[in-house]
Amino acid sequence: MGENDRPTTGRMAALRGPGRRRRPRSKALRITAWTLAGAVALGGLGLGYVYLRLNGNITGVDINAQLGKDRPKNIDNGSMDILVLGSDSRAGKNGQYGRDEGGARSDTAMIVHLYKGHQKATVVSIPRDTLVHRPACTSSDGTSVPASSSDMFNDAYSVGGPACAVKTVESMTGIRMDHYIEVDFTGFKNLIDAMGGVPITTTKPINDRDSHLDLPAGTHTLGGEQALGLVRTRHGVGDGSDLGRIQLQQAFMKALLAQAHSVGTLTNPAKLYKVADTATKALTTDSELASVNALVGFAEGLRNIKSGDLDMVTMPVQYDQADPNRVVPMESKSALVWSALRGDRPVPAAAKHGSAGDGALARGWVK
Repeated sequence: MGENDRPTTGRMAALRGPGRRRRPRSKALRITAWTLAGAVALGGLGLGYVYLRLNGNITGVDINAQLGKDRPKNIDNGSMDILVLGSDSRAGKNGQYGRDEGGARSDTAMIVHLYKGHQKATVVSIPRDTLVHRPACTSSDGTSVPASSSDMFNDAYSVGGPACAVKTVESMTGIRMDHYIEVDFTGFKNLIDAMGGVPITTTKPINDRDSHLDLPAGTHTLGGEQALGLVRTRHGVGDGSDLGRIQLQQAFMKALLAQAHSVGTLTNPAKLYKVADTATKALTTDSELASVNALVGFAEGLRNIKSGDLDMVTMPVQYDQADPNRVVPMESKSALVWSALRGDRPVPAAAKHGSAGDGALARGWVK
């Protein structure tokens, strides 16, 4: 984010002009020289202030310390796996989206697998209502949480925070998460606004009073509030299930990535700072990513991935026979997904079809 100090030789030479060195003839010229020197110094201090401000915005969680050594093997094959969670906390400014009923949950969960070389990625969405085995966890305040044989996936975050969510994912997949990134409702909304909105096209009207969304069919540039409504809606599309909402989230993620490559922040310092300031405030990360330098390095590794380089997959599930409002993993198909990612291979087509997610009917509503 910062720049190295540049030598001032060229600037001073320009002040002196051609020919032999001359002494300043007036007090005004001396003042001018000191003013220029002061501007250079203040410029450096300004960059330092920006760095410290952005660094101070980031919230970090030491997941490695909380989980210890009881984790899948860290396979160093050039790939990277990141757990991305959208928190539905109603604390603070998030209270406008509903009443807090005793703790945040992971409203959205995606495993992002970056293949070796970081030119392509697979994103696997985990339905929040999936019944899973949750391992025993220790929450951030040191409280022990016993294991459960059949809990909804999003309860892991609710009872044990980020570390428990990571541990549950690692237990399900056998894949070690290299990083963790979380964003809440308000942070997501502010980030979309800072980017100037995200263009999408809806092929059918979407109307959902619960998520405050009313979009006619057509092309729209969604601001933060509308974008949040889109990724939260479930009753206004398809069969009204969480699986349909996942299909919208995946379509929006592709549109968001396309917009990130086209907003021109790198050529507009004011916009760059606004997006960076908003993004760092919006994120909670693992402690290894919780600095400007680490986030910049991480973002550099993603710069070549465009929306067409993303393979969007929903974890294969089927409706629970005892409760149609819940889903359970299709073990054989899910195993194909996790095995492919562990081996840094594309997810096979056989793993993507035939699950309940295929029947959610929301695919194609957003382009």
